[in-house]
Amino acid sequence: MKPLTILVTGATSGIGRHAALHLAKLGHRVFATGRNEKVLAEVKASAPATLDTIVLDVTSAASIAQAKATVDERTGGAGVDVLVNNAGYGILGPTEMISDADMRAQYETNVFGLMAVTRAFLPGMHARGSGRIINVSSIGGLITLPLFGVYNSTKYAVESLSDGLRLELAPFGIQVSLIEPGYIDTGFTDRSMLEMSRYRQPESRYFPILERADDMRRMSDRTAVGPECISKAIERAATDRRPRARYAAPFSAAFGVGILRRLPTRWIDALMRLAVGLTRRRLAGRVSAAPALAARSV
Repeated sequence: MKPLTILVTGATSGIGRHAALHLAKLGHRVFATGRNEKVLAEVKASAPATLDTIVLDVTSAASIAQAKATVDERTGGAGVDVLVNNAGYGILGPTEMISDADMRAQYETNVFGLMAVTRAFLPGMHARGSGRIINVSSIGGLITLPLFGVYNSTKYAVESLSDGLRLELAPFGIQVSLIEPGYIDTGFTDRSMLEMSRYRQPESRYFPILERADDMRRMSDRTAVGPECISKAIERAATDRRPRARYAAPFSAAFGVGILRRLPTRWIDALMRLAVGLTRRRLAGRVSAAPALAARSV
């Protein structure tokens, strides 16, 4: 198979960085993109010659346009064969407490940014009559976890948008796949925990749960796997003759979600609440307390 030209968003850390390096080592021409020029330089320094870097902020129309122009210039107008929409982050906290500003910022990156980058590179694929779009979603786009409501909702949106794109673009020779990672050992959780720290208000009715967030993270870390399985899933989505609509990894996470989704909703709810301590006993004295909502931006 001849080498592909692949653009990866959010390639300065975590899944995106590992995937960009993995694909470049396989001989593909990779454009690793991200907002931090200094970190991009570090990625390039550790990569094969087939990897190049471009500064790209998926929430900026001007940045997307400039990145598209740079790709066209460096490829002689050929553009990219494969677009990997990986850029994203997670805000964790009680759903009712997440501010409008934080919720909008989450959607700007995870949903609107993904679509803006896709629209920028689709015309070249249409002109060529071929191309692949790979959207990095999450197991959290299939099932919602306590304290992940807002983040999971963006991934549900990515799932639906990807389904729509897959159906609509197929007649034009453009294939769309979803990657659904489980709990992966990357820097993603570090930022999410930092975001959550702003919602650990002692007067909140949820404080006893938020107070245990670090303990819950340590428990999750014990089951985390490295990003290798996700990079291989992205590789398959980019190179399989007939790519699947969905690649869930690791298998243990996909299997667990599959089992959960076969249970009655009330059973799933009970298990989820028990897992994080969302019980009347733990929240005794706080169930009727004020929610201590964060300041909202309209």
